[in-house]
Amino acid sequence: MSRSFILAVAGLLLADAAPAQVRELATPAAAGSLVPNLYSAADGRVFLSWIERQDHGHAVLRFAVRAGDGWSAPRVIAEGADWFVNWADFPSMIALPDGRLAAHWLVKNPSAPHAYDVRIAHSADGGEHWSESLVPHRDRTATEHGFVSLFTAPDGQLAAAWLDGRNSLPESGAQAQGGGGMSLRYAAIGRDSRPYDEIQIDGRVCDCCQTSAAMTAEGPVIVYRDRSRLEVRDISVARLRDGRWEEPRALPADQWRIEGCPVNGPAVAANGRRVAVAWFSAANDAPRVRLAFSTDAGASFGIPVTVDDGNPQGRADVVLLDDGSAVVSWVESSPDGSSLRVRRIRPDGEPGAATIVVPADGKLANGFPQLARDGAGQLLLAWTAGRVRTAVVPVP
Repeated sequence: MSRSFILAVAGLLLADAAPAQVRELATPAAAGSLVPNLYSAADGRVFLSWIERQDHGHAVLRFAVRAGDGWSAPRVIAEGADWFVNWADFPSMIALPDGRLAAHWLVKNPSAPHAYDVRIAHSADGGEHWSESLVPHRDRTATEHGFVSLFTAPDGQLAAAWLDGRNSLPESGAQAQGGGGMSLRYAAIGRDSRPYDEIQIDGRVCDCCQTSAAMTAEGPVIVYRDRSRLEVRDISVARLRDGRWEEPRALPADQWRIEGCPVNGPAVAANGRRVAVAWFSAANDAPRVRLAFSTDAGASFGIPVTVDDGNPQGRADVVLLDDGSAVVSWVESSPDGSSLRVRRIRPDGEPGAATIVVPADGKLANGFPQLARDGAGQLLLAWTAGRVRTAVVPVP
């Protein structure tokens, strides 16, 4: 075990009354790997995906599955020399109810310097072979398309939501109408790799904050950072009901007015009708990681609670436990560097003690740590520190 994790356990023992162990797993990602993503399947499997850079700008998207007390041998999803690889806008993968796997990544559009497109592929044999990639957005504009959330459509097919830049073009007419900029869009994708039901969910959203989706007992919910005409960039929730996207609703307002994108999106988890959303805000120059619960499948939310320890960078993720508690991960700043922490919030909003998973020793790289829960109830974390790393964290 590394010195970092010995220090992490020491920090945990100081923070919690009950002893617990943070245990690093041997991860099959190569040195220099980055942008990990974790996905918990309905059958309890956890998938880890990441990117490895090769020579001459070549990139490879790989994945592994939690196996025994570690990870399976890695497999390749896709690779290319024209990818858009970014610390904040990263690939993901999911498992569908029919047994297929699906994954997304980003490819540069050569028609414009900062344009890129979403690519999605699926596998029917557990990831041994992957389909030809498809583009879910059919606008064919040389603009930005990214910050994707993959999830299951109500009919069991693959669905995707993403940030879409088509409205930023003068010819779109959106700028003249007071819109422009990025929009949030949705499409479902059939087994034949054909997108359908593409629709705009919100015509004006924050430019480069992650989206997050979860499945409730009443259908999918998407959370994202919205953007008002006055540049208030708080968190909104959209729900798909009876084949129609409801009008997005704002979470309890922070009223964070900021002229640029903070690159710090929200995270959502759902279990039945219970939903938890975690997010970062710096309204009134007071950085906070916040959490709000819903007991009606995201139709309404209670009063948010503060999760952090006083000086957060955000980059939050969240999972729900069987008793209705939420566990939130986030990055906290200190004079010694950035640390990765988790905290359990009980259903009544009562916070537990923080567990320090990665101490502030300068090794935590820029990125968005990922939190997941496996079928045995264990918490898994993934982050970047010289390479993609993972650990098992006992439920606080």
